[in-house]
Amino acid sequence: MRERTDLEERIGSIRRMEQDLADSVDLIELGEAEGDAGVVAEGEEAIRSINTEASRRQVETLLSGEADQNDSYLEVHSGAGGTESQDWAQMLLRMYTRWAERKGLKVEVMEYTAGEEAGIKGATLLIKGHNAYGWLKTESGVHRLVRISPFDSNARRHTSFASAWVYPVVDDRIQIDVKESDCRIDTFRSSGAGGQHVNTTDSAVRITHLPTGIVVACQQERSQHKNRATAWNMLRARLYELELQKREEKASAEAASKTDIGWGHQLRSYVLQPYQLVKDLRTGVQSTSPQDVLDGDLDPFLEAALAHRVYGGDVEVEDID
Repeated sequence: MRERTDLEERIGSIRRMEQDLADSVDLIELGEAEGDAGVVAEGEEAIRSINTEASRRQVETLLSGEADQNDSYLEVHSGAGGTESQDWAQMLLRMYTRWAERKGLKVEVMEYTAGEEAGIKGATLLIKGHNAYGWLKTESGVHRLVRISPFDSNARRHTSFASAWVYPVVDDRIQIDVKESDCRIDTFRSSGAGGQHVNTTDSAVRITHLPTGIVVACQQERSQHKNRATAWNMLRARLYELELQKREEKASAEAASKTDIGWGHQLRSYVLQPYQLVKDLRTGVQSTSPQDVLDGDLDPFLEAALAHRVYGGDVEVEDID
């Protein structure tokens, strides 16, 4: 039913655009026949609106992967570099949270490990909403920041690294079997806020999948039982994402253009000093307003990365004549 509803909505939108375009053309012809410039301008403005809608719909056609409609987990981890890197990781976490809020998506913090002086060592978000994973799936990789460090008394320029990892929430349609004998389960005290009970009991859970080395952790709930159940779900999601990654790598082994977007490669560079620039190293998309990007204005980068992933290059929408 969900797939049917989605298809009906997409087909209906195409038919509406076709009808609106025909009506606009008729309106322009009528205005030209009567010499009414106002009517002609109204029709031309309607066509420009249709063109904008067509561009948006074309981007949505890129969100047709097996798990694109699912909710998504997003992990952010600081790289080497101590406080500076941990502060950058927190900035990334804020950026993705702001982007999700702009999209009308719901964000839940599943795990959070604060830095020693500032920032975070790592955190995991659950982002809920239509196409959450589809939009974010190209964001797995390394993000680089260049700025004058606020933690350096000599005001020197520093380069910091943090990584993001995105994987889909496994819903009821997907069966992932995990042997408990293949896993090591550890409990520990939560490090974030949550009251006396959370901070004084071993309620947080960490599961290590020994065959793959995948590690997941959850400290969202006060109950160890609930955190354990959530951690198992997160592990199944990570294993599913790993399988999707293997399928994609196998299917695109002959496409040299796809190697640049593999897991572990640097995705984007954010330069705050000595100049202002954010540049995606896969697609070449740039912004000279880093603060807007860090405030969640990510759509141009996400759309270009999706097009690059599917087609090996940018997608251009032709003007509607």
